[in-house]
Amino acid sequence: MNEKLFELPTLKLAKTLLGMELVHQTDEGLASGIIVETEAYMGPEDMAAHSFGGKRTPRTEIMYAEPGHVYVYFIYGMHTCFNIVSGPLHKPEAILIRALEPKEGIPIMMHRRSMKIPVLENGAWKPGQLKKLTNGPGKLCKAMGISLNDYGLKLNAEHLYLKEYKSLSDEDIVSGPRINVDYAGEAVHYPYRFWIKDNIYVSK
Repeated sequence: MNEKLFELPTLKLAKTLLGMELVHQTDEGLASGIIVETEAYMGPEDMAAHSFGGKRTPRTEIMYAEPGHVYVYFIYGMHTCFNIVSGPLHKPEAILIRALEPKEGIPIMMHRRSMKIPVLENGAWKPGQLKKLTNGPGKLCKAMGISLNDYGLKLNAEHLYLKEYKSLSDEDIVSGPRINVDYAGEAVHYPYRFWIKDNIYVSK
């Protein structure tokens, strides 16, 4: 994976990540999924961003690092969310990975999600069996085994990395307002959420 990928402007990177494969290798085995939905957070000027107003805390500190680092945080006392730091150094922007299309290690992911592993017909998964496995930021982190221990890693490290999978055209990508940012004033309407058109694994 070309490291210059992370030097793209945040909004462009949020779209470019769509169709890429996110891979996590753990002691339990390898799990991966195709990124089908992202949300961009544009730093101090974006009321929806954790770094709005230049806020700098132990949690947000990694957002000020070079792009390509992993920003993981805990919400609602139960869910982990996985983000890729973007934007120039000292400009705290990030991209939330909202949903994946499961690809490899599906039984491992189902076990982590406490989902019953069905008996396959002809050795193939049906899309309906996997639709809810990784269609949300908390779901995908649990399924992929991504935790707060991954905070601050450089993406494309040995065990957490991106792979080229499929290229998309502008016609394949839809944009709209982000989800669960009702607190963000006018930023609630910014079209900074991107997803693959008609993909059943998108969160909403």
